[in-house]
Amino acid sequence: MQDQSEWRSNEAAMNEKHLAYLNLGSNIEPEINLVKAVKRLHEYGEIQEVSNAWESKSVGAAGPNYLNACVAFISPFIQAELKERIIRPIEAQLGRKRSANKFLPRTIDIDIVLFDDRSYNDKVWKQAFVIVPLAEIYPEYQNPLTKETLFQTATRLRQEVWMEARPEVLSQYKWAKQ
Repeated sequence: MQDQSEWRSNEAAMNEKHLAYLNLGSNIEPEINLVKAVKRLHEYGEIQEVSNAWESKSVGAAGPNYLNACVAFISPFIQAELKERIIRPIEAQLGRKRSANKFLPRTIDIDIVLFDDRSYNDKVWKQAFVIVPLAEIYPEYQNPLTKETLFQTATRLRQEVWMEARPEVLSQYKWAKQ
């Protein structure tokens, strides 16, 4: 039997909320899979905000264009649990197949960009397909590499890389914006 202090500790941990900014990407039926991914995230936690979907060329290898979007997502889980309990299962449900070749087309890829306002992976801060959608929902965040706001970084990257907003793809989730 759990003692009362252990029970209170578990209860407090379950009431903790973490804010994660997630980047979602797809280049296999992306108009369908981005919507499905956002819907599944909504089943697992609270979606605060959803960016537009942005179309861009495949990076790293030839392939169909990608659609990317960012989501502000509230969850009771820390990063590792978020990945294992929410992100990986959603990717698997949507047919994601992992392989050694990280540039193969995919039904969905969900990456943690920020977790509780801390950078989760420094390699993303130069990637337009992450920064442009993220800047829509968190424009004032400071890019840890350049010290610019994300709005400034996105503006600069949009001049260097072709990207096109696709607002119709996730328009049903604009209710999340306050």
